[in-house]
Amino acid sequence: MDQIEETVLGLEPQADFSELHTAVQQIKDELRKRIIGQEQFIDLLLVALLADGHVLIEGVPGIAKTLTAKLIARTVDVAFNRIQFTPDLMPSDVLGTSVFHPGTATFDFKKGPIFSSIVLIDEINRAPAKTQASLFEVMEEGQITHDGKEYTMADPFVVLATQNPIEQEGTYRLPEAQLDRFMFKILVGYPSLQEEVSILEIHHQRPSLQRELDEIQPVLTSGKIVQLRQQVKNVHVDPKVLEYIASIIVQTRANKALYLGASPRASLALLSSAKALAAVRNRNFVTPEDVQELAHPVLRHRIQLTPEKEMEGATPDDVIKQIIQKIEVPR
Repeated sequence: MDQIEETVLGLEPQADFSELHTAVQQIKDELRKRIIGQEQFIDLLLVALLADGHVLIEGVPGIAKTLTAKLIARTVDVAFNRIQFTPDLMPSDVLGTSVFHPGTATFDFKKGPIFSSIVLIDEINRAPAKTQASLFEVMEEGQITHDGKEYTMADPFVVLATQNPIEQEGTYRLPEAQLDRFMFKILVGYPSLQEEVSILEIHHQRPSLQRELDEIQPVLTSGKIVQLRQQVKNVHVDPKVLEYIASIIVQTRANKALYLGASPRASLALLSSAKALAAVRNRNFVTPEDVQELAHPVLRHRIQLTPEKEMEGATPDDVIKQIIQKIEVPR
């Protein structure tokens, strides 16, 4: 049945995601020039990019968190900025500041590094609460307000932030309001034995990798990303799957192991990311398996364990897994 026949019968034509699927494969091919493994990490970054979401990346030093984020930005032909967060960083260092011109006795707003399409914030948990709070508006609304005037970010606008879970000295806990603005929290682990061997072989054969970095080619433009995001919105979601998403979120609020459950923003993030994941996999509909796969990165930073559960050594992922197992899967 072609799209004309579907329209005549009153059915919604099926969206074609072959172009999106091809673009994703091209991006992965470019990343494989430098990145070994990290398949799930890369998939989630691409899903977030297509679902218009920000990403918090957590892992120990030396596992290519920052490098992968930088290379993702290189595969997209848009403006890119990197901000190194430090304890003495001020909000104006991120957002911008007013500059006085004595000749005209006027102020001009000098935009800060946040004004970019893809912004990599390195070690986001090293900045104090005042600087963290400066990101609330821009991450939620894609704009900042300075001296009563609104400045809108470019489209697309994505924040990729890294943090080290091991080092505690000189770090600050991220406010819950900011954590909730990240679509995903991705936990990046160590490579496997074979991946470690491959990394060593590459560095042994090609000691200088700067040329390889320069050879990574952009695959998507800003206009193409906006177009693909519109396609993602056309992914079909069955009412039973919508109810399944809502059930998972509601159960986080009723679970006795949790002090804080997920907000409605988590429901929207799970829905948007599930639609993007389906499109990345060249499907025009969301499955319960898509929801289950994304529940952990969407929820792990939005829920808080009770002190008793923390003392027992439980993790947010443990509770999320239990919640998913208790809810009937729609068929």
